[in-house]
Amino acid sequence: MLTTAPLKIVAVSAGLSSPSSTRLLADRLAEATRERLAADQDRTVEVRVVELRDLAVSIANHLVTGFPPADLRDAIDAVTGADGVIAVSPVFTASYSGLFKSFFDLIDNTALTGKPVLIAATGGTPRHSLVLEHAMRPLFAYLRAVVLPTAVYAASEDWGAPGDEYAEGLPSRIRRAGGELASALTGHTRSGASREATLDDGEDGLVPFEQQLAGLRVGP
Repeated sequence: MLTTAPLKIVAVSAGLSSPSSTRLLADRLAEATRERLAADQDRTVEVRVVELRDLAVSIANHLVTGFPPADLRDAIDAVTGADGVIAVSPVFTASYSGLFKSFFDLIDNTALTGKPVLIAATGGTPRHSLVLEHAMRPLFAYLRAVVLPTAVYAASEDWGAPGDEYAEGLPSRIRRAGGELASALTGHTRSGASREATLDDGEDGLVPFEQQLAGLRVGP
């Protein structure tokens, strides 16, 4: 009987307190993805949560020395080896946290190529929700990840709120985002081997700019 390997999801939480709303949001997004995969695809899922709070000293040491301690190396390998990533940061000074940025600065800018990433953030007020679009989405686009359409922001007032006629409640947004990640994992994610083959073909098959310009030239 053919067995299918479990899908690996890694949730990166940059919350600083324990417990934290950032970790809670990461857990709920992972569970929503797991439930959708179990219901629609009958797929088993392995979920690992990387708490950046526990790696803060190792991250700082790596930035200074250039050598990752064992715990940080393990976390980086988990993220780059996952089938899908959930990335959640609290909002500080209208952007993601410095700890969150420092961790992803340590990941090679091709290591997430083609990997589906669900982005999310937490904050005290809804006014900071645009951090998902002006900060987090460009960060993962630079890392060549496939950033899912639905990003989830949870303000303090969203926890336990049912939503209204103009906006969905937080549980609904979590379910929709989890469904998108589940669909990406089963229908649109390439294996690591196929990603490497594409890269070997020359920068993801992109046509050099000079060649594109040559194609626009009008003959005599």
